[in-house]
Order: sequence, then C-alpha cells, then structure tokens
Amino acid sequence: MVGGEEMDTIAVGNRLIRLRGARTQAEVAKALGVSLASIGMYERGERIPRDEVKIALAKYYDTTVQAIFFADE
Repeated sequence: MVGGEEMDTIAVGNRLIRLRGARTQAEVAKALGVSLASIGMYERGERIPRDEVKIALAKYYDTTVQAIFFADE
C-alpha cells in the first residue's frame, strides 16, 4: 500500500504493455535481467516488481517509476 491506497496492478500491467510496444516480452526480460515469466506476471497484474526492477523498467522505458506504478488512470 502506498499513501493508504492499494496499487492498481491491472492498470500497472496495462501501462507496461503500452510501454513495451512492439518489443517482445523476451527482449524486455533479457534487457532487465529478469525472467520472461516475471515480465508476463507484471503485465497481467499478477505481481508487482521489487523496487530495483521498478527502477530498471523506468530507465528502460525512459519514464519514471511514478508514471508507471503510481499514476492515476
């Protein structure tokens, strides 16, 4: 929970899918050093990455952790 509100994992997953664009999940997983299964779980909203992976995702997609994980939709 952040700021007393639960993170919307489905919205996070949808943002990650949009950010990935034409890249494959395998490309992203390899670039970040995480498993393909983890990328899939993040995108399906089944799991939220640990902080180090959140930062790596933000850098990879040239955005902020806030924009991916804490934006209001």
